[in-house]
Amino acid sequence: MKIRALLGALTCSVAALAASSTAYAADYKSEYKLSIVVGTAFPWGQGAEIWSKLVRERTDGRINIKIYPGTSLVQGDQTREFTAIRQGLIDLAVGSTINWSPQVKQLNLFSLPFLMPDYAAIDALIHGEVGKTLFKDIEKAGVVPLAWGENGYRQLSNSKHAVKSPEDLKGMKLRVVGSPLYIDTFTALGANPTQMSWADAQPALASGAVDGQENPLSIYAGSKLYTVGQKYLTLWNYVADPLIFVVNKQVWESWTEADRKIVQEAAIEAAKQEIIIARKGVTPEDPSMLKDIEGHGVTVTSLTPEQHDAFVKVTQPVFEKWKKTIGEDLVTQAQKDIAARKK
Repeated sequence: MKIRALLGALTCSVAALAASSTAYAADYKSEYKLSIVVGTAFPWGQGAEIWSKLVRERTDGRINIKIYPGTSLVQGDQTREFTAIRQGLIDLAVGSTINWSPQVKQLNLFSLPFLMPDYAAIDALIHGEVGKTLFKDIEKAGVVPLAWGENGYRQLSNSKHAVKSPEDLKGMKLRVVGSPLYIDTFTALGANPTQMSWADAQPALASGAVDGQENPLSIYAGSKLYTVGQKYLTLWNYVADPLIFVVNKQVWESWTEADRKIVQEAAIEAAKQEIIIARKGVTPEDPSMLKDIEGHGVTVTSLTPEQHDAFVKVTQPVFEKWKKTIGEDLVTQAQKDIAARKK
């Protein structure tokens, strides 16, 4: 009798658990919208694909994520993406710190000119106290951050001539992202910066409405910018562009604790893979992408230490101005972590 009663109780427990899971699944959306700026062919988009696939597999389809590239959920306006996530128009995103900096000013840290000299410096920030602090700031802004990815170091291209000094940028019309810090930086360098979405940038480059742009090599090569006159490329590593895997707060809270764990672990795994993809072919150890770019007749300029220092000197007032906006304690912590990094 005892065994029969025990089996009966166990059957009831399993049935209750199944009913509970079904109830939760019934409350879930049939589709969750994930926003990215670029297409899925780029490392950024590949990271989003890996994340969505892992989540779908590990939740047995309870959480079905569909990717919307080109920030199409906000009509291509990258700077509206974070607000749209907070408002629930977007469920998940793999987004750029640059595009979200208007809403979370601390994210401008990564756009301080010449703060991060190498990949070890980026890693020291995103995996250290600075990364934890920034995640808290994002949470306070109403969005749930889960993992750090990477778009990469942003390099400069143009259709006019090789850029080796600030003087070479005088009067040059450059497309920049929608962040006031970028306007300040390129104005200090003597250029004529114009804010423009990425969707509008490519036709503007093709028509000659703007002379140049700045982006990671993966974006330059993947978009084949050498076909729209961008025949001069300067490697200067002036800023890097970490990505963040996030979820809308209400969506996050609607999932079971077990599913939240699955989504977070999948984000961390996808982000690690995405960073490896983003750095492929663009490091001193593996310059294969750069060699391919040169094969398309592009003049590639690598700055000497003296040339690099000239750009640092001209942009230093911008650095100091924005240090106050971002938060002096945060910037100081970042500088300490970079100085102590493992090279």
